Amino acid sequence: MTSKKISITDKFIEIFGIKFLKGGYSKAIDLLSNGGLMIVPSAPSLTLIKSDQDYYESLQANDFAIPDSGLMVLILKVFYKIHLEKLSGLAFLNLFFSDCVKEKNPELFLVEPTQEDHDANEVYLNSIGVKYDPACYYVAPVYEDTVIKDYDLLKQLEEQKPKTIIINLGGGVQEKLGCFLKKNLSYKPAIICTGAAIAFLSGRQANIPDWGDRLYLGWLFRCISNPRRFVPRYLSSIKLIFMLIGCKVEKID
Repeated sequence: MTSKKISITDKFIEIFGIKFLKGGYSKAIDLLSNGGLMIVPSAPSLTLIKSDQDYYESLQANDFAIPDSGLMVLILKVFYKIHLEKLSGLAFLNLFFSDCVKEKNPELFLVEPTQEDHDANEVYLNSIGVKYDPACYYVAPVYEDTVIKDYDLLKQLEEQKPKTIIINLGGGVQEKLGCFLKKNLSYKPAIICTGAAIAFLSGRQANIPDWGDRLYLGWLFRCISNPRRFVPRYLSSIKLIFMLIGCKVEKID
């Protein structure tokens, strides 16, 4: 059962029991410097928490989430006068990869949906000057079970021990996988679940300009690029309005 409470602290705004970070990119990087699991749930993904208990539990098990959903941010502002700075997965990766360019060895590990996606991502990272070990990636299988466990991936990570793991899988899957890794790895890397965001940069999905992302219009560019796939998905996010209305707000010192 989802919580109908919004709790506000100095660092987080907790919604549905999920801790959304206040403060933007620099605060996220500060937290990830010590390792941990960061998720980036979209509005359509958040509507799944009522129907997928395993997914909901994986969202609650993260260290923090960044507020990717423009719809959620607008609802908080309009109905509750709560200001939460939007930080999309795309904006996060743009800044993160800029930081990686400055590092000689950023120790990245990519979890990819297909080999084709990985090849495109590698070309993109090389083109902007991100230097990482080309052996540090894993093409994930299609996970059939509700509870996701991947011991082949776990074994490879234990052997290579990368500092940062970026999971580029779809919402509803990547969070469960990230939760599994967090619980089972013998060390504490930064696990970043930004899903398809890297595909906007590599050209595998619609190009979203910076101004479009800032104006909360990423959903529109995706719908235009593939209406059959994305229009029904984003129409489903309307449920989020009704899920958020009527929440009790509390401030915690």
